[in-house]
Amino acid sequence: MKPFLFFFLVAFIAQSSSCNTTDDDENVLSKDGPFKISELAGNWEATKAQFSVNTTSIDVVERGGTAQMAVQANGRFTISLNPVDRDAYSVSGEMFWEEWKQTSHFTIIWDDSPGERDTYSHTYDGTTLSFNGGTGTGEYDFNNDGTMEACSVHYIFIRP
Repeated sequence: MKPFLFFFLVAFIAQSSSCNTTDDDENVLSKDGPFKISELAGNWEATKAQFSVNTTSIDVVERGGTAQMAVQANGRFTISLNPVDRDAYSVSGEMFWEEWKQTSHFTIIWDDSPGERDTYSHTYDGTTLSFNGGTGTGEYDFNNDGTMEACSVHYIFIRP
């Protein structure tokens, strides 16, 4: 009986360690998805640059500030924000499509967090790009004390 139990245990361990993983379980970054990231190359003007946390929401553009985005064909970009009540600043990163479970997700790797990816819902019609992220996909200094706070972000950009 003991040899049979030993054989069964070895066979079970061998099968468990050789499980097939499919490409559906792997996250793959690409520049091709529902549209090519290179299609975004150029300059963009924000009609909305909204930052939200809990019950606080600030739209820099609605308050009289500006936000512009410059995108390179390789997906590298810089967003320049100029709120009316504080100094202007810029953030940058790179845009990708993240393929996961046969679905393309609009993804940004921000330069200030190179090991992390943030995924956003998006719309794009050739002239308007909108992306909207959940909690922790953006940062804003809500009380102007010099400390950025994690928040959700919603941008709507148009080509000028």
